[in-house]
Amino acid sequence: MLADRFRLDGKVAIITGSGKGIGQAIGFAFAEAGAKVVFSARTESDILANAERAKSLGAQALAVPCDVRNDDQLQSLVARTVEAWGKIDIVVNNAGGAMPNQIARTSRRRFNEAFDFNVTSALMVVRYSLPYLQKSKGCVINICSAAGRIVQPNFSVYGTVKAALIHMTRLMASDLAPDVRVNGIAPGSILTDALKGLLDEPSLKKMCERTPMKRLGEVDDIALAAVYLASPAAGWVTGKILEIDGGMEATNMPS
Repeated sequence: MLADRFRLDGKVAIITGSGKGIGQAIGFAFAEAGAKVVFSARTESDILANAERAKSLGAQALAVPCDVRNDDQLQSLVARTVEAWGKIDIVVNNAGGAMPNQIARTSRRRFNEAFDFNVTSALMVVRYSLPYLQKSKGCVINICSAAGRIVQPNFSVYGTVKAALIHMTRLMASDLAPDVRVNGIAPGSILTDALKGLLDEPSLKKMCERTPMKRLGEVDDIALAAVYLASPAAGWVTGKILEIDGGMEATNMPS
């Protein structure tokens, strides 16, 4: 059955930044698809709760606290995963982010910290997982952003580092083929708690009006794309960026 190729039965997946939002939704979707899921984030209470919910879905799950900017913690994340289940099949680099910035007030330190958090950390997760991914013929999914290709005010930091992550995804795919597939997802505006905290209701409504599909994205829109890219259904897909953004070709941010 073709539908069986979208299953992840027996696969072991690490998801960084999976305490809330998109990472959390990907973890639950993978659990429903049959994967063994490692939830990882800095806030231990969040990932412990997520692991318990995944277990309630019938999946095996593990919570491993980790700051992706710390190499020792990254190596421990990989080691604990392999200790628990003996392999790694899927890595989702979801940890990242940066606030809007004004160039005149942006320091070298702030830019470098954003690059480290969004780009360097993703490379390091793959580096430490690579022997296991090569052995399992596994895959990597980098969560990028529409901000990496769309010009919008006050995004010179976040947009630049996400553009770098997009291109690094293509370069990694070339370097690691045919053993490891590497793809990315570039979400548009997703209605997470973080976005709700930044904008009021009139602003959110204006963003919907400026989006061709007339709504903001839900975390499950991204999770479903991640299930596809991680599954055998995407076995001939590498070096690609799925733009899951409601049809955005220009900023929908309220002015």
